[in-house]
Amino acid sequence: MVRHLVGCAALIVAALTGAATASDWPERLSGHGGPVKSVVLSVDERRALTTSFDYSVILWDLSDGEARLAKRLIGHDAAANDARFLPDGDKAVSVGDDGAVLLWNLADGSVLSRVDTGDDKMLSLAVSASGRHVAVASWDRSAHLFEVRGEALVSAGRLTGHRNNVNAVAFSLDAETVFTGSSDGVIRSFSRRDGALLREVHVHGWGINVLRLLEGGEEIAFGATDGTVAVVDIASGEVAKQLASHDRPVLALAQDRDGGLLASGGGDGQIRVYDVRAWELLERYENPYGPVWGLALTSDRAVAFYAGLDDHVNAWQIAPRKPFEPVGSSFPRRFQVADTEDPGALQFARKCSVCHTLTPDDGNRAGPTLYGVFGRKVGSLPGYPYSQALLDADFTWTEKTISDLFDHGPDVVTPGTKMPIQRLKSVEERDALVRFLKQATTPGAAPAQIKKEDGK
Repeated sequence: MVRHLVGCAALIVAALTGAATASDWPERLSGHGGPVKSVVLSVDERRALTTSFDYSVILWDLSDGEARLAKRLIGHDAAANDARFLPDGDKAVSVGDDGAVLLWNLADGSVLSRVDTGDDKMLSLAVSASGRHVAVASWDRSAHLFEVRGEALVSAGRLTGHRNNVNAVAFSLDAETVFTGSSDGVIRSFSRRDGALLREVHVHGWGINVLRLLEGGEEIAFGATDGTVAVVDIASGEVAKQLASHDRPVLALAQDRDGGLLASGGGDGQIRVYDVRAWELLERYENPYGPVWGLALTSDRAVAFYAGLDDHVNAWQIAPRKPFEPVGSSFPRRFQVADTEDPGALQFARKCSVCHTLTPDDGNRAGPTLYGVFGRKVGSLPGYPYSQALLDADFTWTEKTISDLFDHGPDVVTPGTKMPIQRLKSVEERDALVRFLKQATTPGAAPAQIKKEDGK
C-alpha cells in the first residue's frame, strides 16, 4: 500500500510542476548492435547517452517521449563502457576497453580530443560539477585525472596505491577530493590537486564495483562483488546504512536528479529503488535474464532505464507500478544458444554473434556483417569504420584465412586491429565453424535457417 501511495504522490507532484510522467518516456532505446554497458540522462532529461559492446556511444533524443537516435559516436577501438555529459550539454566524455578517453562534440558527433592511456580497460568515469575535471577508473590499478580545456582533454595525473583494478570513481562536491573503489575491497580518498592519498575511507574486503556520492556530500554509497549495498559516513568510515544485498555482484548505482532516490542493480537482474531521506525501499523489480549493468532514474520518479546483455535499454515504470510487467528481454540471447545440434552454429553463437550478424538486413554490430564474407577482400565492406590496420591489410577471406584467424588469433593474423582475441585450438571446432559460416553467409541462403542458427 505504501509503495503505491508514494508512486501516486510522485505523479501528482509531476503533474503540478509540469514535469514528465511515465507515459512520456520511451519504453525502449533500440539502436546498438551489442550488449549495452551504461545509460545516463542529460541534466534536462531530454537526451541520453548509452555505451555498448559494439564499440559505439549513442546520443538519444528523448524530447517528445520517443527514443530517437540523434548521433552514433564512433571512435573507440573496443567496447565502450561509460559516458557522461558535460554540464554545458554540448560535449561528452567516454571510456572503453581500449584504454582511451574521448571528448566528443555532440553537435556533429566528432571526436574533439582523445587520450590513449594504454591497453588496460577503463570501466567508468566521473565528471565534476563544473565540468572541468574528469576522473577515470582504470584496470591498470590507478585512477586517471583529466582537465577539459576548451576542446582539449589534458592529462592531469594519476591516483596510485591500489592493490588491484580500480572500478569506480566519484568527486566530492567541491571536486577537491576524488574517491576510488577498487577490486581490493577498499574505498580511498585522494587529493585531486596533487594526487596524494588522503586515507582509506572504508575497508569492505570484497571488491568495490560502484560508488555514488550522496546528497550533501557527507556519505557515499557503494556496491560490491559479494552483493553488498551500503552507505558509508565519509568522516568516520563507518557504515551508516546497510541496504538489502543482491544475490550476485552489484554492478550499478544510480540517483535521480535531486538525489532523493538511490537505485541499485545487480548481476541477479534485480533493481531496488530507495527513498534516501527515509531509507525506505519504494520498489523492487527483477529481470530473470539479468544482469543490470547500467541504471538511470528520471527526476519525476516514474521510470528507471536499465541496461545489460540486451542490444537495447529497457524502461521499467516505477510509479505507478503496472499490474503486469512483461520482461523486455528475450532468452536465450543469440550468444547464449546451447541446444543446437550444429557444432558450427554453436561456435558462431559463442565466439562471433556478439560482434557479427549473418545477413545484410541486420547491419553491423561491433564488427561488420559476415554476409558474403567468403571471397571478400579484408577491410572492404562499404560503410563500416575499419581500423587502419585492416584497411592496409592485403588478403581475402577464405576457408583458410578464417580458419587461421581462429587458430592463431586476430593479434597474429590481423595485428593492430580492434578484433577481440577469440581462438579455437580444436581443428574439428574450427572446421565446423568454417562450414557453418560458408553455408550461412552465402548470398541466397535461407534467412529463416540463418536466424534460427544465429540464436535470434
